Order: sequence, then structure tokens, then C-alpha cells
Amino acid sequence: MQSVDCIVDNISEFKRKALQWATSFEVACFFDSNGYSDRYSSYTAIIAAGAKKEYLPPAGGAFSGLSAFLAANAAFTPGFICYDLKNELENLHSSNPDRLHFPDMYFFVPEHLLLIKENRVEILSDTASLLDEIHAVNPVPQKLNFAGKVQPSISRDSYIRKVDSIKEHIRRGDIYEMNFCQQFFSEDADLDPLAAFVELNQLSPAPFSSFFKLRDKYIISSSPERFIKKTGSKIISQPIKGTAPRGSEHKEDEELKRSLQENDKELAENIMIVDLVRNDLTKSAIPGSVKVEELCKIYSFQQVHQMISTVTSSVSDDTSLVSIISSAFPMGSMTGAPKVRAMELIEQFEETKRGIYSGAVGYFTAGKDFDFNVVIRSLIYNQTNKYLSFQVGSAITFASDAELEYAECILKAKAMLDVLSK
Repeated sequence: MQSVDCIVDNISEFKRKALQWATSFEVACFFDSNGYSDRYSSYTAIIAAGAKKEYLPPAGGAFSGLSAFLAANAAFTPGFICYDLKNELENLHSSNPDRLHFPDMYFFVPEHLLLIKENRVEILSDTASLLDEIHAVNPVPQKLNFAGKVQPSISRDSYIRKVDSIKEHIRRGDIYEMNFCQQFFSEDADLDPLAAFVELNQLSPAPFSSFFKLRDKYIISSSPERFIKKTGSKIISQPIKGTAPRGSEHKEDEELKRSLQENDKELAENIMIVDLVRNDLTKSAIPGSVKVEELCKIYSFQQVHQMISTVTSSVSDDTSLVSIISSAFPMGSMTGAPKVRAMELIEQFEETKRGIYSGAVGYFTAGKDFDFNVVIRSLIYNQTNKYLSFQVGSAITFASDAELEYAECILKAKAMLDVLSK
């Protein structure tokens, strides 16, 4: 691939044009940090379009097959990993209904790649006129055109009963914490996926926003959470546990932020997951290298305050990239502790297959680094069968109040519901 560097005066306009251009391909993805300051970020935005080579997993060998695919293709490789690949890593199963029908894993080597750092764009493509093609795009005002009905997969009363039952498992000592999720969905849903992403990204900009098109399947995400990143020999994981709403004015907002920072239940949730993540990273780390760089720090986003911790480790040069990810997958913030028992109970209490929700979207670089988000705060859409879904959840502990947990789920759903009501 040829490489061209350029400086773009209006990077926001360039991203809009490039994203619209990319969606004309059968396969495309867009990662956007939305200007959030993150000392571990490598790029402001990434756009990949067209698939020169594709990886779809064989039954029972998704992770080993991915290792072979990466070894055969030393290239920038974006893709996604679905939550249900837990079944390949542990003696688990997924039998809840699935109307979205995403593959369990998908990666591709792009025909065209745009790596954006502030207003500098590196273009890797064999099409010499690519920059001119993007500049020539006339950004069309996007219209969502959604007229469907959004409904929950379980009722509020059923949710509360289930939380009480989960707390009984906690009381018996089966688990300490479980991330319990519920689905909202729309059948016979027509919408413009690009317009949905533009609306969601404007309403709820997040540091790990992503748009992924795999032919008729779309991930439309405003995720605030990093699952795992490798930069050189350093591994970074940043679990989120602890949520509070934003205030309508500064004094109220600061009070809500302070209350979250001092909330014993939220602190306990976060610390439990930090311990789980430390254990996961230990499986691939150089002994003694796992550290907690930040514990229970509050970060503020457009819709919510979040409590985030940063756990790091070091790996040796010969450690398999895929094994680093698989040893920590699925991410502890979306399972609970102990992890395997929590996932067994998730399957029992939830009524919908998670699929790509609470999985990961991201990329491998040619230089053997990677960065993956957690697929939360995301619309998932199958355009062929017109099924639209999003899921939200919260961590259930013995201290949980079922009514408050339900309210937290509705808070997390707000941005998606607002987008679909436009």
C-alpha cells in the first residue's frame, strides 16, 4: 500500500466526508476519540474501508485461527469479538435467543486506511486519488428515518424480581457481583445506520466511539470504556464500575460527582472488578508487573459520570497477542466475580443472547500492538431482518437496591432512546 501524509484544515468536516465515503463499501469501520484526552490514545480517529482479506472463525477455533490470520497478514487489522466466545474459553454455553446473527468474530485487512492524529492524516491505499475522492464527497444531511417501536425484553417488575434472585445467589456465596443486563429492541426497524451513528456521536460523544459495517450488520457505539490495549510491552485495561447522572447546573453536577466518589457501594463494585482484572492480566504478564495506576477515578462524559480504574502490566516480546486478549476475555466489568460462575448465572437470568454487546471492537496494528473497547452504549442493527437492539446493565451486589439498579439501566439507555425518538 502507498502511504500519503497530509494536513487537513477542517478535520471535523474531513471526518464526516471520509465516513460517508467509507460507508459505500460493504465493509468499513470508524473509530473516534471525540477529542477526549487520554494519555494512552494512539490516534484521534481511524477509518478503514474495503476488505482485501477477511477472517471468520471456524467452529471452536476462533482465537487460534485469529493468531494464524494475524501471522499471515502483517497489516493493520480491525474487527470485533463477540461476548459468546466465552464458550470457547470456558465450559459455558449460550442458548438464549439471537435475532441479530453476528458472527462470533470478524477481522479484515482493509483496502484503504486513514490514520488521523489531530489534523494530520496518514492515508494507506493503492488508490492514488483517494484524498481527492474524499474531498469531493458532498456531505448529505443524514436523516434517521426511524419509525419503529422500542420495547424492553423484560418488564420492570420482572427485572426487579430477577435482581432479588441474583442477590440470593450472592447471599449464598455463589458470587460476589454480577453484571445483569436487559435488552431493548425494535422489530421491523428501518433506519439509516450512518445517521444513527452521527446522532448518537453528537448526543453522547465518547472516547471509544465506533461505527462498524459488516455488509448488512452494524455496530453503532458510543462506548466510554477501554477493554484492553497493548503499546510496546505495556498492557492497559480500564474497567468502568460506578455511574451517576450529570447535573443540570455546575453545583448540582459537582455534588453528584462527589457523591459517586464517596459511594461505598460503587467503590466496592469497582474494587472487586479491579481485583478480577488484575488476575486476568496476571495470566499473560511478566511476574510482578501488574499494577493499579488509577483506582476509582471519576471521569465525566456528556450523559454520565463514571468511576474508572486503570490496571497495567508488562508482557514479554514473545507473548502471543491473541493470548493476551483471550486470557482477559470477556472483560470483568461485564461479567462479575467469580467470573465463570457469574457468566453461568448471566446465561440463566438474562433472556437475550449478548452477541456483540459486551464484546469488543478494535484493531491490531502491523507493529503488533492493539486497542479494543467494550461494546456498551451501542445500537446493534441487522438491516436485512430489520432487527434493532441495545442492551444496558449494572453490577448487582448484595448492597444493590433493585429499583435503583433499574434506574441506572434507564440512565444508560437514555442516549439511545433519545436518538431513536428524533
